[in-house]
Amino acid sequence: MPDTQTRTATVRIPTPLRSYTDGQATVEATGTTVSDVLSDLVQQYSDLQSNLYTEDGTLRQFVNIYVNDDDIRYLDGPDTAVEDGDEVSIVPSIAGG
Repeated sequence: MPDTQTRTATVRIPTPLRSYTDGQATVEATGTTVSDVLSDLVQQYSDLQSNLYTEDGTLRQFVNIYVNDDDIRYLDGPDTAVEDGDEVSIVPSIAGG
């Protein structure tokens, strides 16, 4: 039987997105997966929706998400499990040239 207990994670907000979180660098959000945590974050701060997700509801290509120090692209993607006290970091890609 899967563990469905909701967990609280600290979400690190990058500087360019802090204007959407009332200037906060970290925000508490709940869920059992990264997807759940980000959904809770967007529910709390709806202006983040268009910055994190495309119109079809997928994470934007330039948005990288880490759980603690692990890139979710190398784990289970948005379905990566979140434990109580984990740190979820939103890291926008920086293009250079």
